[in-house]
Amino acid sequence: MQYSANDIAIIGMAGRFAGCRNVTQFWHNLQAGVECIRVCTDEQLLAAGVHPAELEDPSYVKSSGPIEQVEYFDAAFFGFSPKDAAIMDPQHRHFYECAWEALENGAEPPSRFAGAVGVFAGCGMNAYFMHNVLTNPDLVRSVGHFLLRHTGNDRDFLPTGVSYKLNLRGPSVAIQTACSTSLVAIHMACQSLLSGECDMALAGGATVYVPHGQGYYYRENEVHSPDGHCRTFDAQSAGTVITNGVGVVVLRRLEEAIEAGDPIQAIIKGSAINNDGARKIGYLAPSVEGHASVVAEALAVADISADTISYLEAHGTGTAVGDPIEIAALTQAYRRHTDRNQFCPIGSVKPSIGHTDTAAGVASLIKVVESLKHRQIPRSLNYSKPNPNIDFVNSPFFVNDRLRDWQANGQPRRAGISSLGVGGTNAHVIVEEAPTAAKSDAAEPGQILTLSAKTPTALDTMTLELAEFLATHPQTNLADVSHTLQVGRDSFDYRRVVVADDLTDAIAALRSGDTKRVLSARPAKHAPSVVFLLPGGGTQYPNMARRCYAREAVFRQAFDEGLAAAAKFIDFDLRSLVFPDEGQEQAAAAALRQPCASICAIFITEYAMAKQWMSWGIQPAAMTGHSLGEYTAACLAGVMSLED
Repeated sequence: MQYSANDIAIIGMAGRFAGCRNVTQFWHNLQAGVECIRVCTDEQLLAAGVHPAELEDPSYVKSSGPIEQVEYFDAAFFGFSPKDAAIMDPQHRHFYECAWEALENGAEPPSRFAGAVGVFAGCGMNAYFMHNVLTNPDLVRSVGHFLLRHTGNDRDFLPTGVSYKLNLRGPSVAIQTACSTSLVAIHMACQSLLSGECDMALAGGATVYVPHGQGYYYRENEVHSPDGHCRTFDAQSAGTVITNGVGVVVLRRLEEAIEAGDPIQAIIKGSAINNDGARKIGYLAPSVEGHASVVAEALAVADISADTISYLEAHGTGTAVGDPIEIAALTQAYRRHTDRNQFCPIGSVKPSIGHTDTAAGVASLIKVVESLKHRQIPRSLNYSKPNPNIDFVNSPFFVNDRLRDWQANGQPRRAGISSLGVGGTNAHVIVEEAPTAAKSDAAEPGQILTLSAKTPTALDTMTLELAEFLATHPQTNLADVSHTLQVGRDSFDYRRVVVADDLTDAIAALRSGDTKRVLSARPAKHAPSVVFLLPGGGTQYPNMARRCYAREAVFRQAFDEGLAAAAKFIDFDLRSLVFPDEGQEQAAAAALRQPCASICAIFITEYAMAKQWMSWGIQPAAMTGHSLGEYTAACLAGVMSLED
């Protein structure tokens, strides 16, 4: 694949949407064709605060898209008092948690990242402030309007609050463009990365409605669906369903992400934003010219032809007027590149999870990234025959009405993503599949899995979640998991370690709670001193540390350095004695009893083992040795060189 200096890597993602507590569940629902917009029972609606009289109104639609456990927030993790957490807009709460989850998903905890990290985000109208805060006069008097607004209750303070709590020192910018907010935020984050303002960026959006889990009133000629279903591009399309959602992605310049070994999930090849201006029938309406222009610009920025786009994730609200305008705009933009008809599948996430308003763009992006990773395009739900005002036959598009394998056809898999905001701000992003990752070596037995959390409850939850992840991802390399847990996570006060030989063993141990397998502890106030004691002659044997030589790069390099230094002074093959061929062990053992061989073998082995421990962070406060071991200790301490 050819990569550009302007390519941006997506290295981490997190999201919560209707019926989906995380990105994994989001993908599984898309893959299975699950409609997550739920039809509520009267009991559910009454429990959500709906007045009984409303339930009898024929214009009241009993459908909603709530987030699970919307009322929960790990306030202590971010250093919020219970009172501050109770005051805070739930949109902010869930965005905080998703921001942290996305950073962990990208294996780049902020405390270990040396560069500037930006935050670009927006959220919806704060109904919580109106319904839950201002209705409490005692709270208003005790806290005051100024602090109430500045304590997580204004859209301005969403990104800066995250920057403060996570100590992120790059640009921190609130984005507000209605439904296109989160995709515009992603575009702005890319621009900041390309200009060098930041080295990593968080971008996304949050929409959480309060009261939560209620239905809505249908009014003719408005955007809402009359029956609680979103039917994008369908002949029966009559409106959308406004739901809840939160999504965050972590971005880096591609070249640096590759160099750092980050888990690259997809590449942003180019993006663009614009506004319709007055080129439309009304302020709330979309524009063919405006949308076509932004798509054409994004393709130009990405420097690719529309002919190479193999999926289009549309804004696709499911309105009878909006959908035809969108297809007309996309067709106009693509016709600058190709005359081909119906080569590109098109769909929308909105029939699956509803219209998540400010989080709609990031929801679409996460869907596309998951599709690229799994090389499948989920079907666009609730579609049977086309809207009569859409001429798909003479367009580049056809509605993707089934789960489809995403074929490469000799070129990288690429997708376009559109997001349109009320008021006319349009965004379009071009995404390409990630570079093929180098295949990891098979995991050796004895992998160390480390976990840490700020509370015992969180540690228990994390333990079970890791077991669930391993169970649902059977192709995972356990050595990769071990490495990520050690270098891609912050360390907190409650810690746990499991040593496992394979995935099955790890899952069983994590689920068992067996204290002989699952070791839990808190760090000592002062790190204990470690002394290396290095033995002398007589402890050698064939194949000592052979498995360590095969598994550990640091040990192997140090061992080979020792062999190279010894080769200048001995006239036999020391490697063949320490690591003999099968069936030659007895002869090797006899040869190793010779002082010249035994001394070299022990010195090199303990020297390499000490180097390996030191690479793991086990730094000795002192080193001492017995006999030959004194020389090894002196060499490790820098008193003499390896050759000496």
